[in-house]
This record gives sequence, structure tokens and C-alpha cells, in this order.
Amino acid sequence: MNEILATVRLQFHRDFTLEDAEHWVDYYASLGISHIYASPLQASRAGSPHGYDGIDPTRIDPDLGGEAALERLVSRLRSRGMGLILDIVPNHLAVGGSQNRWWQDVLTWGKDSPYADFFDIDWHAADINNAAPSLAGKLLVPFLGDPYAETLHSGELELSYDADKAGFHVDYHEHRFPIDPRHYGDILRFAEHNVLHEQAAFFDALQQREDAYTAADEARYQLSKVMESPAARQSIDAVLPLFDGANPNGAIRLHNLLERQHYRLAWWRTASDEINWRRFFDVTELGGLRVEVPEVFEAVHALPLRLVEAGWVDGLRVDHVDGLADPRGYCLTLRQRLDALQAKRPSDVPRHVALYVEKILGDGETLHDDWGVDGTSGYEFMNEVSGIQHSPASAAPLRKLWQEISGRDIDFSTEVRLARREILTSLLASEFNACANALHAIARAQLASRDITLAAISRALEALIVHFPIYRSYADEAGRPEADAPFFAQAMRGARQALNPPDIAVLEALERWLGGEAPRDIAKDDERRLRQRAIVRFQQLTSPVAAKAVEDTAGYRSAVLISRNDVGFDGEHFSHSPKHFHEANARRARQFPRNMVTTATHDHKRGEDVRARLAALSEHATHFATHVEHWRRLAAPLRRSLPNGVAPSPGDELILYQILLGAWAPTLDPLDNDEMQTFTQRLAQWQQKALREAKLLSHWLWPDDTYESASQAFLEDLLTTPPLRDSIAAAARTVDLPGALNGLVQTVLRLTVPGVPDLYQGGEFWDYSLVDPDNRRPVDHAARQAALEAALTPTEALLTWRDGRIKQAFIARLLTLRHRHPRLFTHGDYHPLSATGEQADHVMAFTRRYAGYRLLVVVPRLTTALLGNAELPHIPPTHWGDTLLQPDAGVWQGILTESSLEIGDHGLPIASLLAELPIGVYLRNNDTESSGAWVTSR
Repeated sequence: MNEILATVRLQFHRDFTLEDAEHWVDYYASLGISHIYASPLQASRAGSPHGYDGIDPTRIDPDLGGEAALERLVSRLRSRGMGLILDIVPNHLAVGGSQNRWWQDVLTWGKDSPYADFFDIDWHAADINNAAPSLAGKLLVPFLGDPYAETLHSGELELSYDADKAGFHVDYHEHRFPIDPRHYGDILRFAEHNVLHEQAAFFDALQQREDAYTAADEARYQLSKVMESPAARQSIDAVLPLFDGANPNGAIRLHNLLERQHYRLAWWRTASDEINWRRFFDVTELGGLRVEVPEVFEAVHALPLRLVEAGWVDGLRVDHVDGLADPRGYCLTLRQRLDALQAKRPSDVPRHVALYVEKILGDGETLHDDWGVDGTSGYEFMNEVSGIQHSPASAAPLRKLWQEISGRDIDFSTEVRLARREILTSLLASEFNACANALHAIARAQLASRDITLAAISRALEALIVHFPIYRSYADEAGRPEADAPFFAQAMRGARQALNPPDIAVLEALERWLGGEAPRDIAKDDERRLRQRAIVRFQQLTSPVAAKAVEDTAGYRSAVLISRNDVGFDGEHFSHSPKHFHEANARRARQFPRNMVTTATHDHKRGEDVRARLAALSEHATHFATHVEHWRRLAAPLRRSLPNGVAPSPGDELILYQILLGAWAPTLDPLDNDEMQTFTQRLAQWQQKALREAKLLSHWLWPDDTYESASQAFLEDLLTTPPLRDSIAAAARTVDLPGALNGLVQTVLRLTVPGVPDLYQGGEFWDYSLVDPDNRRPVDHAARQAALEAALTPTEALLTWRDGRIKQAFIARLLTLRHRHPRLFTHGDYHPLSATGEQADHVMAFTRRYAGYRLLVVVPRLTTALLGNAELPHIPPTHWGDTLLQPDAGVWQGILTESSLEIGDHGLPIASLLAELPIGVYLRNNDTESSGAWVTSR
């Protein structure tokens, strides 16, 4: 069985099940994929489109076909020498609704539930932050669409009896709020039925029993037997309306009953200020798990580990590792468990089980090398490729254009700091307050610091987080790791400049408490525990703040060029040098050779070929600015005048023009009404999300329907007004060729640099998708299979490049190469090559070497001017002039072409290396293979 050589990410849901995937195993095997990398397969909310809202990690989702369907898929994969990588979500589960039995049990029994420690709940929030007494020992449950009093009196909270469970609960739309059995007597006493009155006493007695949790089963059983009587059921049916909140007495009864429960029902808007349990970011429907608790770890991982042991799964990808209390400890524990299963796995599957983490790396940050993982899921590579395809010369003029039109005369880093502060005081205010209170508890535990006020801590903490340059640090009982020190120091420098002198002293205390001093060195047990708790609170806060501020706010507020704002990107850098790219690859080869590398994900904001087209746009900033000025003049009559200004705003309009040029496929015909209508609908969906993420003129918490509607009307008018539409279409045509060439370059780089290449579903053809759910649209597998069976050579496919088959042809050739020489890619070194001559800056090249084999990869960059009037995404050889590359001398066999080249001691012109195709990939060994026929076999 081969190791992991190349993966394809598939998004599973009820419309693309495990059985559906089974049908396309042969296609992916023929393409050269070694492993399916699946979205979460464990049971999630009914109808989930993505699987990240799990409700039960102990079973495979029945919507996907269940475990039987998974077994059939794995059997099919194994028959083709392939395997499966499973995406797991240890950070959170979906809450609310009625489907999560662990959550429902916690709502029922509170701290007495065996699952009370599974969720990251602060049962003592009232004692710490002086919250309302009604939260003492309770969960805030902010799932009501209106304020509690309004909802109560509306009658929407409906007391119900579940005959199957012999229990009472309150229904509210899709939500179910269970009643503690110890308070069933408060309901049963209203029944005009003697036996039900007796049952009330049995349930009342549970309040005095230490074994109430188990004793309740017998009481419920007895109630179910009583309820078999029609008279008893009629009596209960008569009782339930007495708790109808639509009448005054019913509202009093229902309110009194709810007040006795282990939760407090609340309006959804209260979550940001008062929620006392950890969420996934600011998503109240996703509750954080305490996977650091051994019992929770076992419950969450029992199924994945069983599948690993059975040989069904060859790797795990951990979602949102930064949300965990102790990522390093978690990864080491999981690695230990995986290693212990190696000997138990079937003999015909790989022994080593890969472990990947979804980790967003900031500028200059690298994955810690002591976690026991094989690497990340590759988001950083998207940024590295994008960086070399954007022209540094255009940064200043495009920034000027953005600032003049949008009126936002600040750089990306400043936008991030503003967004961080806004997130801390709005979406994540409750989490911020909890962290501040945890730090204040430390201050109160020492005489030397007991005069430090909560307000002072809040000011210093806010400044520290606002200036924090990465997602999080990884301090633990040993203190702050050395790798984190530069980033924490950077945050401290920024915070000092933002604070007054007294608060700087508080900031210095925070630095010590948050890992500058190792908690294990603190003598007092109570103080040590307080420090550990504050460190966890802080590190689980900076991560969602970064995600919401950078990806979901600043990324939509600062659009010098929107292609440089994506998940895992460093938007403060418009471009990167080839040196930066080479250094990242060499580092990956040394430290994480099995790291995933990808250019498209389920999280991306813009598809890989949208970014490639916009990167081409960066080469002609002046030309683009002229177009924008022309379009804005023509579009003036289409804008709507609103009380707060025009719709769309100038900044939103400029972003729209960028997206139009990036997403306008080379085959999109502006005169085809059906195509344009579909395109407009996709853009409208993107636009609404973009406006709300920016949080300037609309918002997820308080959407401005008037502004959004006016902006959508502008978009629709834009694409139905011939002069504007045709002008935009003509401009889009100018980036077709360089955009396609950029797309091919990033494809080839992904498949040849150190790491395991990951193909996002459908990405074998051009990918002009937008932010989710657009990037999760169905894939036309039949068309891709037909194209692969046609077996066009890359040279043939180049002639019809607009249909995307050229991209697939490149992928198939290079994956065949990876299968033929796996160790060259998993163990081969990495050496940059520099070209010489007049177009040297437009060439990037490198070699990889292992066991006598040499791989040479040559790609162009910043190609618009070099393409000239070409009709294909292929730079005419004469345009390279005297540009020369000097790899090792010898005979090199073409991988993408059928020809070979002999390179002498003085190198070879780029015109020869890239004569047949726009990209060159060549192989040689000490014995010099004379035939390239093998590259078409699989």
C-alpha cells in the first residue's frame, strides 16, 4: 500500500454521500489520487452541508449512509490501492436544536449530568464577574428570536410531553428545552388524576436523592406505565395548556417552571455579552468541548481510533486545533494513541497514520516542531503561491486607488487592529470579560497586585490582543515556548504604545501571568491553577479574535486587491519575492516533508483561479484604475441614494469590480441570459456575505436590508446595462490568458514542491468559485471523467485551454510522476535556481534530488507583458530573449511533453525549456532514461 502521495478533498452531505463517492473512486485512481481527504463524516445536524456541526462523534452520519456505506467506500478505495483521511472536529459540537444528546442531558441535569464536564461551561460565572444571579449554576441558552418576556407571552414556548421518553420539555421552533425530572411534580400536580398525583411525589423525592440521575429512569418507567391509561393521557393533555404563556396565569406557571431549570432562556443578542460557555468563534450554535479532559478525549475519539485500528483510515486532519486548551498536549496524546495502534492495523495498510492540523500561520510564524504532527493542512502554501504572482510594482498605485475611492486611508495592519478592538467589544465581549476576570482573580490572589483593578486589566488586555500578530501562543505549565516569544514581544511593543504609564505596569504583569513565568514554578496551588486557567482563557480568546478580525472583517474592508485577502494569507504584504517562496519550500522539506500543500479549500473566500486572474490584474494597475474610473462614471445613474449615503458605497463598488473580473470565466458569454442570470445570483450571494462580514454598512447581528437590497439592485443593473456589462466583459477578457497561466503555474507548483498536494473537489478544471457555500457547489464528475478518458496530452489540451482540460492534463501527468517516484517527492531536497538574462525576473525554477534522480521545474511569473498578443496561455519563445537557466548538465526527459532536452555546461535558454508548453517539468537520472512513454501509464 502506498503512503499518502496526493489527496482530493471531498465535501460530503446528503446530496453527495459515501455511496456517491464510491462511484468516482476509479476516476480519482486513474487521475493519480492516493487518498480521499473527507470532510467530517461523524453524525452532524440533519441536512448539514459541511459536517462541522456535529451532534454525535460516536457514529457515522446516517445522512451520508452510515458505517456500512463507509465500509463499502473503504473497500473500493483499497481495491484501487487508495486510502482515506478523515477530518475530525474535537473542538466543538452543535448545540441548541434537539439532536445532541450530550447537550440535552446537560440542559436536563445541569452540573449533575455525566456530560457536564464535556462542554466548556463556566458554572461559576456569577461568582466571578458579578453576572446576574439568575446565571448562578446555570447555562445561558440564548436561542430565542426575541427578548425572553416577549417570547414567553407570545405562547411560542410550548410545554410538551414526550411519550417515548416519558418526559417533559419545552418546544421552541427547532429547539427542545428539557425539564429536570426532579421538577416533573410541578406539572403533574395540576393533573386531575390520582395516580399522576402519586407520580408527582415520586419525582419530588428525587430532589433528596444523591442517585437522582439513575433513579429517574425508574420513575420515568412508572410514569410511562401510568400514561398507557387513556384517562391519564387525557389528564396530561388538559394540564399542558395551563402552562401556555399566551395567557397571564400560564405565563407565570411556565416562567416559574423554567426558573427551576439548569439553564436560563435568553434572547440571542445576549450571547455576546453574557454567554458563560465557550463557543466556536461567535457561533452560538456550536459549543466548545473540553477535549483536554481524558474522558471527553476518549468519547470524542473512540470512533476515529477504531476506524484507524481497523485499517479504514490512514490519516486524521484535526479541525481548528487553535481552539483547544492545549494543542501541543492534545496532538502528542493523539500521536501516541495512533502510534500504539500501528501494530494492530491490518498488514496490507500503511503503518504510519498521518496527523495533520488545521493551523493558520501568521507572517513569520512556523508550525511548532514538537507536536508530533506531520504538518498543517496547507493553507500557508496558498499564501506563498499568491505572493509571488502579484506584482510588487502595483502595490503603491493600487493602494492609492483603494484609498482615494473608498476613503479608508489606512493600511491593512491598521484595519486589523481596528477590527480586533471592535470584535472584542461586540461579538466576543463575553469571552473577553471572562478572560479579564480570570486575570483579575490572579491579581486578587497576591498582596502585591490586589490593587490592580478589573478595569485596568481590561484596558491592558485589550491593547495586548489588539496588537497580537498571530492567532495564539502556546504557553502551558512550562511557560511560553521560545518559538512564541517574538510574537508576544511584538504584541507587547504595540500595546505599550497604546497605553498610559500606569496601565503599562499592568501590562507587564499580564506578560508574566500569561506564560512569561512558568505556572509550575508557582508555589501556591491556588495561584498556580488561576494562572493556568487564565493562560487557557487568553489563548482560546486570541484565536477567534484573529479569525473574526482578519479573515471576516479586515479582509472585506481593505481591498487593495481582494486576492491578497484570504484564509491563511498575510494581507499586510501585497506580494512576496521568489526568495521568500523558495525559503518556505526548503524549510518544509527539512521540517515537515509530509505537510499538505493546497491552493483551494472549503474555507477559501475566492477560488484558486479567481485569485490567479486577480493576480494578473495586479500587473496593470494603471490600466485597471482607468477602467474603474470609466465604470464608475457610467454606473452613476445606477446607484441608489439612501439617507446615510449611496448604495453601494464607493469601496463596496470597487470590490465588486474586482470580483467581477476575477470570477468572470473565460467561457462566460455576456449575451447568454441563462449564464448571466446564474452568475448574477452567485455574485448576489457573495455580495450579501461580503457586506455583512465587513460590518461597515451592514452586519450579521443587525443587517441593513435597505442597503443590501440597493447594492444587489446595483449589481443586477450593472450586468444588464449593455455599455457597462460589455465593457466589464471586455476587461475580463484581458486577464483570461495571464490568469489561466497563473492558474497552471500554481497547479504545477502544488504538485512538485515539498509536501503532499491536496486537490480541492472539482479543481481539476478551472475554479472560479466564491466564498462558501459557492465553493461547495456540486462537481460534474462525469465531465471530468470523460476528459480524463479522452487522454489528451497537455500540448493537445492547450489548444482548447478555456474548457479547463489543460489543467487536468497537467495534474494527471504530474501525479503519475509522483506515483513512479514517490521518494523523490517525500524525501527529495529542494534547490532554487536563478535565471540570467533580460527576463530573468519572470522565471522561477528549482530542482529536487533523491537517489540519483533529478527533477527540474521551470515556471513563469508576472507574465502579462510577455504574453503580448498571444492566443494561448503560452509565452511565445521569442519573447524570452536571452534568458537562460543553468541546471545540471545532461539529458532531461520532459514530463508534460514527450520530448527530451540535452542541457550543456552553459545551460539552456528558457525559450527552449518552455518551447512546447508554458511550464517545464523535466526528469533525469544517472542512467538517463531515453523514453518518456511511461508518463501516460497508470
